[in-house]
Amino acid sequence: MDLTLPIRSVVPSLEGPVLVVLAGVSAPVSGREVTRLVGKTSHAGVQRVLSRLATEGVVHRERRGNAVFYRANREHLAWPAVELLAGLRRQLLSRITDQVGTWLVPALTVAVFGSLARGEGGTDSDVDLLLVHGDDLTDDLTRSWEQQVDALVAAIEAWTGNRAQPYDVSLAEVRAHVDAGEPLVQSWRREAITLAGREVSALLRSVSR
Repeated sequence: MDLTLPIRSVVPSLEGPVLVVLAGVSAPVSGREVTRLVGKTSHAGVQRVLSRLATEGVVHRERRGNAVFYRANREHLAWPAVELLAGLRRQLLSRITDQVGTWLVPALTVAVFGSLARGEGGTDSDVDLLLVHGDDLTDDLTRSWEQQVDALVAAIEAWTGNRAQPYDVSLAEVRAHVDAGEPLVQSWRREAITLAGREVSALLRSVSR
């Protein structure tokens, strides 16, 4: 799955990014503004897409002076499908949160970082996970923890087609990374999106000396 624009998994043409833009705004926008928000495409191409979507009734078209403004027709029968596709990234984060919420061995922190967190990932990008557990896991709890992590990795790969890359560490190991000034810690501080447990920033502060 394209982690930047997951809608491309189903709508690989320019229609996909245009629909994502229109799904994300409530006020009418000009064609040039849609082009700016889509980025890295031609205005003529965006105009052709908007005209086709208006013909299909998925988009409302309104002329104001010399400009034409567009807004999503949220009453259209197809619009719920558009909303679903436009929100796939959000759905992925929600599914991860829901799954870790069922864990018998709870995590201290669960977060995503890397390209998914930055909104820059492509179809070949990993889903990078930070999974932090306590320092006092017994052998039985360790096995249960590992089974949970394996199940999450398998689920993410089934949901997206992308490889899940868990960074599975204890609190003591997080402290060691912080003390050593590991570059990975700066990545966590800068971009991690916390999905469960303590916020990454608060966790890192708690282990800093």
